Amino acid sequence: MLKILNKKSLLLFFLILIIFSYIKISKNESISQNKNPISNNVKSKSNIINEVSYITTDNDGNKYTITSTQGEIDLLNNEIIYLIDVEATIELKNSEVMIITSDFGKYNIDNFDTIFSKNVKVDYLESNITGEYLDFSIERGFMIISRDVIYTNTKNTLKTDVIEIDLKTKDTKIFMYNNTNKVNIKGKKN
Repeated sequence: MLKILNKKSLLLFFLILIIFSYIKISKNESISQNKNPISNNVKSKSNIINEVSYITTDNDGNKYTITSTQGEIDLLNNEIIYLIDVEATIELKNSEVMIITSDFGKYNIDNFDTIFSKNVKVDYLESNITGEYLDFSIERGFMIISRDVIYTNTKNTLKTDVIEIDLKTKDTKIFMYNNTNKVNIKGKKN
């Protein structure tokens, strides 16, 4: 009887040991599986930068500063940073300061080209331009503002599709995408 009890006890002991080992292995696998999404999540968020600021000067002495509350580096092209709450200051040599703001931006850290989008505002001297899209290149010295563009100064309000500005010569082109539509200009009363 004692031998049978010892065999049953030993069998029960091994059975309990196997059950606890199985539970422990399952628990460790579960923990390691849960770690992967967390580490992947950390990796995907590691390209977020808070309080972004870049400053550059071109060969002509023009200074370009861009700041943002947050930026995200493109994982496929680390020269591109997507920005939120963007403000840019363009200090043209021998000219006044131009300030550009927008909700979003796409900045190339290699050539400094910037695309501003949504609620774009340009303040320059006594003029203001609003639109939904602005393509700016310090290298080319060129700026294109498009989509629901409104230009205002002390004398006029102008509504158009596109305004192109050559920052070097100050030449400006104002046009509509569709040739049958006309630029709308209203003079302000004094």
